[in-house]
Amino acid sequence: MRRISLTGPESSGKSTLARQLAAHYGTVFVPEYARQYLEENGPGYTLADLEAIAHGQLAAEDAAASQATGLLVCDTDLLVIKIWAENAFGTCPGWVLEELARPRYALTLLLAPDLPWTPDPLREHPDPAQRWHFYELYRQELAQRNWPFVEINGLPEQRLTQAVAAVATLPGKL
Repeated sequence: MRRISLTGPESSGKSTLARQLAAHYGTVFVPEYARQYLEENGPGYTLADLEAIAHGQLAAEDAAASQATGLLVCDTDLLVIKIWAENAFGTCPGWVLEELARPRYALTLLLAPDLPWTPDPLREHPDPAQRWHFYELYRQELAQRNWPFVEINGLPEQRLTQAVAAVATLPGKL
């Protein structure tokens, strides 16, 4: 079982591409647990909420792994929690950092915020400069952690083509 994660700033097309990739490979994808959590609990959040979201995301990944066929597509990862927590609260829970130090994904797709902003009551950063700032934070984190990653950008149909090409570089047959 190989896991891939999609990461990047808000409104960069992660959920759409995760669904497309899962359909392309005939497998399941793990939705972003944060959305479900915030819809159930309201848009205000604390650091403890982010920890609950992180636990929920990992549990959802583990539960979906038994249903996946060779590839598990994860709509987000704990890198999102790290950057979110540090931006909102100036710190990240130690256990999240420990989890990030463990190899979990065969590949991470970093999605550029070059798509138009889609308003959503759960999104916080519509300013293009701020979205690119977050993108750079993700890119730096991925490089520093030496995670295998590919940057994805362009129109939605180009993104799927780029993502499929990136997944094709993984060793073994899917």
